[in-house]
Amino acid sequence: MSLFRAFALASLLFVAACAQRTPAPVLAPPPVPASTPPPAPIPNNALLVGVSAGEPQPLDEASAARALVAFRTSCPVLIKRVDLSGLTLAGQWDSLCAEAATVPGGSAATFFRDRFEWARVGDGKAFATGYYEPEIAASRTRQPGYDTPIYALPADLVRCARPDGTQGRGRIDPLTQACLPYFTRAEIDDGALANRGLELAWAANPVALFFVEVQGSGRLRLPDGSVMRIGYAGQNGQAYTAIGRLLRERGTLPPGGATMQSIVAWIAAHPDEGKALMRENASYVFFRELTGPGPLGALNVPVTANASVAADPAFVPLGAPVYLALDRPEARGLWIAQDTGGAIKGSNRVDTFWGAGADAERIAGGMAASGSAWVLVPRETVANARARP
Repeated sequence: MSLFRAFALASLLFVAACAQRTPAPVLAPPPVPASTPPPAPIPNNALLVGVSAGEPQPLDEASAARALVAFRTSCPVLIKRVDLSGLTLAGQWDSLCAEAATVPGGSAATFFRDRFEWARVGDGKAFATGYYEPEIAASRTRQPGYDTPIYALPADLVRCARPDGTQGRGRIDPLTQACLPYFTRAEIDDGALANRGLELAWAANPVALFFVEVQGSGRLRLPDGSVMRIGYAGQNGQAYTAIGRLLRERGTLPPGGATMQSIVAWIAAHPDEGKALMRENASYVFFRELTGPGPLGALNVPVTANASVAADPAFVPLGAPVYLALDRPEARGLWIAQDTGGAIKGSNRVDTFWGAGADAERIAGGMAASGSAWVLVPRETVANARARP
């Protein structure tokens, strides 16, 4: 397997699809006064852009069967989760989840076609990229050839009240107790977190680790041949900057030439400039070791190859089925919204998960598909949502 993800072109040129993909970090309680006002409620964006009922689309049994397995996995969380999109309310998923547990083999397509309402959010025009689980060389202990730390979530990364009154990730100044921005990538690279016991492992290649951060999870191939899996634990709160976009804007790479291979080749040919380029992306991702069956998505359940998709929870209920009719045939069919991503914003913007290995890298790296999307929700959802004040 290649050390690096072959990015979808759209992700390279604009923003990372996966850098902040997996579960929201468990941060220390915010050290702010009790009188601090609560954050403003999240708007029901799906209702604001409009939602309409649509007709079921053709389903193949293989796609539906994969989606059914993922849907069952999500149901224990789905039935308890508050739907930030505003499309569904508590209790509306209970009967569908109960029924999903009893669907016999060969009947998954019928279940999704007949037991759900197919809804279009906004104009339903979809754009999809892809992500996968990369593998890089690393060691659990620092040794020659393994010098780049892979950090766990620091205890001093907290949510706190910024001077402008907003809440965000930061750190508390020990003298003034003010909420400060957390360390940038450059500061962390220069040792801001050194000698604090936060090292999960040590990577052989800092460029490879950079792109594992973009994916949000990865496999570490250890010197003895064993594999350690890591997943997203948190992010430093700094804005993400896509280095492919910077190279394109500066004319370093031609339009359409900012492929993963060209970016890696440019960094290899210009190591000092490449290091400086990566430091322009102030965002930094922290990891935790994973011991379960797969990378964890935003629902804190494993994501499934060719069945899990990242979506914007402001428009799609996390855990809901999503049908994609795209101009890339391998991505057509049913998916389950089990994940989120820093660049996955908007009513029909999705990121498809392809697992691990050479085929996953190839498909995910070339995925930039357009078409239409439907969200499958409990029956009468559209009418009930429109009737709510």
